[in-house]
Amino acid sequence: MRRSGVLMPITSIPSKYGIGAFSKECYDFVDFLEKAGQSLWQILPLGPTGYGDSPYQSFSTFAGNPYFIDLEELIAKGWLTAQECENSDYGNNEHYVDYEKIYYSRFDLLRKAYKASGISKDAEFKAFCEENAFWLTDYALYTAVKRSFDEKSWLLWDEDIKFRKPAAMKKYAEKYAEEMEFVMFQQFFFAKQWFQLKDYANKKGIKIVGDIPIYVALDSADTWSNPQLFQLDEDLVPIAVAGCPPDAFSATGQLWGNPLYKWEHHAQTDYEWWMRRIAQCYKLYDILRIDHFRGFDEYYSIPYGDETAENGHWEQGPGYDIFRVMKEKLGKKEVIAEDLGFLTPSVRKLVKKSGYPGMKVLLFAFDSREPSDYLPHNYNQNCVVYTGTHDNDTIEGWMKIANRKDVSYAMKYIGVKQRKDFRWALIRTALASTADTAIIPMQDYLGLDNSARMNHPSTLGTNWKWRLTKEDIPEGLAEKMYEMTKLYVR
Repeated sequence: MRRSGVLMPITSIPSKYGIGAFSKECYDFVDFLEKAGQSLWQILPLGPTGYGDSPYQSFSTFAGNPYFIDLEELIAKGWLTAQECENSDYGNNEHYVDYEKIYYSRFDLLRKAYKASGISKDAEFKAFCEENAFWLTDYALYTAVKRSFDEKSWLLWDEDIKFRKPAAMKKYAEKYAEEMEFVMFQQFFFAKQWFQLKDYANKKGIKIVGDIPIYVALDSADTWSNPQLFQLDEDLVPIAVAGCPPDAFSATGQLWGNPLYKWEHHAQTDYEWWMRRIAQCYKLYDILRIDHFRGFDEYYSIPYGDETAENGHWEQGPGYDIFRVMKEKLGKKEVIAEDLGFLTPSVRKLVKKSGYPGMKVLLFAFDSREPSDYLPHNYNQNCVVYTGTHDNDTIEGWMKIANRKDVSYAMKYIGVKQRKDFRWALIRTALASTADTAIIPMQDYLGLDNSARMNHPSTLGTNWKWRLTKEDIPEGLAEKMYEMTKLYVR
């Protein structure tokens, strides 16, 4: 089945309150996708973000980001006033998220709403807490204790609670019971509002493509509450951490800093934690993009404390075994394997054995020095083609910075003579390709330059910030997208 969709993070949806949320504007975007003939909406991970604001470094792999809660519902319930929400400082640039301002304003508003809510008596809230107790209790306690230690990493907490001694767990849970309930209140409204939005999209024939990062953050409820799953020493300090080796893009490699899994332990438990994690993802999403798929074949291990990734080495991952268990326990599920980068024969074999479609990125295809697997004439049907992803430039941005020979080669390949025609011709190339699925970033449909780039890997401070405004969508764009989508039978 041929289909197409749009990559658009929730954070980038227009909103009155500084960051995209599950508000009316999200429903309007679903309507736009329907009008444009799209059947997929790809988003980025929905977890609560920490240092660097990256959705790939979350405080929990199960929890949702409280920033996405629609404040209008809390106003409608009488727990907040419109003036309180409007008077908060969200920064002064409607095209970018000011995460520092959001951090200091949003939780104050949510706390006011919580105190006014009397949520503890709500039967639906109680049922939610019971159903999600397997992760929610630990996450709420982690968040409450972290706040009491001035947001320091759990590795720097007092020994008794760092090591989860039963007496300490009881003491902190009693001391911070109200704070824990506030965290649960946030998670309840996140889930309630998200499932309403997802249901709305599904009823309009639009599936949600979600994203599961292969790793969890070191400073997360997951690592603190399940240290046995990770390569930690007796003091719970990582032995080694995740990253990527040096390559043409980075002379010292990429040092991500995530704890590595004890894969032998996971195998002994039949990947129980992973199955719970993946099952939770399939509640949230219809299709799952598995980030850094090659890490299941082999993963790069960097000694903890190193400042670069240069001294790392490759270790064996679980291979197909984890996907065998997944298929047995969860049934047949839709997956996109993020298989970008340097692929060894064993990685290719794993992707093929899994049967999952891999990714093809057109902006990676036009290296004038050598042929590329990303050129459309090399595709089979079982793949997903993108013009670009959240990790690389927009089409217009690429045109500005790419090697002149590469640009010339790209224009020749797709058959355009003028640079102004290149963007739509590249989108057309993706949609016309034999790939079953084509997904285009919203920035490319809008013709935005690198000021709208979502992420520049291995950098901090300017990422994950781009926002759309209602005025950015030109008249007739949905119709043009619809026409091209139908032309190529998607």
